[in-house]
Amino acid sequence: MGSSAADRSPRTVIDVLLSEYPFPGFLEPVRQRAAEFERAHPEYQVVIRGCYYEDLPTQVSTEALAGKPPTIASYYSGASQQAIDTVTADGRPVFTPVAGQIGDRTEILGEPVILDDLVDACRDFYRIGGEIAAVPLTLSTMLLYTNTAMLHAAGIDTVPSTWDELSAACAAVARLDGGPAHAITWPIDGKLFQQAVALQGGLFLDNENGHAARATTVDLTSAEVMAYVEWWRELAQRGQYVYTGKFEDWLGNGAAFAEQRVAFRVDSSFAINFMSGDPAEPHVTVSMLPYNGRTAPAGNWIGGDAMWLADGLDPVTRDGALAFMQYLNSPRNAAEWHKASGSTPVTKGAAAVLETEGWFAAHPVHRVATGQLERTDRSPGSSVPVFPGSHGIQTAIMAAMEDVVVRGADPLARFTRATAEAQKALDHYNATCLGEGPRDPGWLVVGT
Repeated sequence: MGSSAADRSPRTVIDVLLSEYPFPGFLEPVRQRAAEFERAHPEYQVVIRGCYYEDLPTQVSTEALAGKPPTIASYYSGASQQAIDTVTADGRPVFTPVAGQIGDRTEILGEPVILDDLVDACRDFYRIGGEIAAVPLTLSTMLLYTNTAMLHAAGIDTVPSTWDELSAACAAVARLDGGPAHAITWPIDGKLFQQAVALQGGLFLDNENGHAARATTVDLTSAEVMAYVEWWRELAQRGQYVYTGKFEDWLGNGAAFAEQRVAFRVDSSFAINFMSGDPAEPHVTVSMLPYNGRTAPAGNWIGGDAMWLADGLDPVTRDGALAFMQYLNSPRNAAEWHKASGSTPVTKGAAAVLETEGWFAAHPVHRVATGQLERTDRSPGSSVPVFPGSHGIQTAIMAAMEDVVVRGADPLARFTRATAEAQKALDHYNATCLGEGPRDPGWLVVGT
């Protein structure tokens, strides 16, 4: 039996390099969607490759300098500026904003365009330089995990929703006879500062937190930063907050909560898949992250990653890549991706599917992150920064907080020093990426 003309024609390859995370089989559902897309569009071959998210910027830069950049690459949200700054051997940007390539089209190769359906918080974060730069694939934010058995034993029936309520609950847990030595834990991690400041609508950077244009100045002594530092310090001084002694120690903090050595833990929404809603853990609940009650909640940290489109593609490859991005985020596919990965739905359509089919009713903890991300006033401060030199800035933040919590440093003086350190890192990054000649390899280090 003879082959059809389509079978004899060479297929257009879409080379997709995606961030890998330490979750078993994380990208397998995406590979399944790629196979489905190929069946619907047999003129294309979608090649899915994985790369650990912290290594991906280096991998893409290496391939781009060799003249073989991927068609699509998914960068961790905190590495968005690195995506923008990745260049070819002749200095041209590797990626182009997806909104400009989509234009006013409502579908591409029959796949409906989902940009207008993105949840507002996601849409706002990836609006960089006036247009949506990338299409989100995964999404997360920070939530509060509570041991309700301890909370009820302390005489509290409602999970705290503000910093003051959480402080009072920690004090009540600390008074329990035979209770835990400490009440709450979270890591010293720059992401939590981003969350806390966004909740208050504050800014770290100029140029609308780096969204309107490349950021050139950083301030770690704003009223919003200092309010968070002072509240955190008070919890530590009262012995209610416990620090494991290691930056970004999510495993250590998770162990403290799982072993019931604390009543509260702050963690990513991704942790829901691993520790909450299980019938064997009826004492664990998940809620929105408490906020500074002196101001209405304004925004949230945005985690996860987004797909960036290579510039200079021929129209056939470009449209195939754009169509695949839309296909991954169709309401049904995005809903299934949420179930498989724990990623918060990136579109309103996906959330509606999960609501309509009863998934959220059966798994209410999974609705929490969606509800929290809807809590945004869409001001510039509600969307966390696009950091140039994120690693250096985050390191300055974490070192300063450790000095305050562990060594009793004066908060304002120490964060004033941290601002100078962060500014030096930002200046060095910008000079590296905007200058002539070889770049300092440090620009590729991902700051979390």
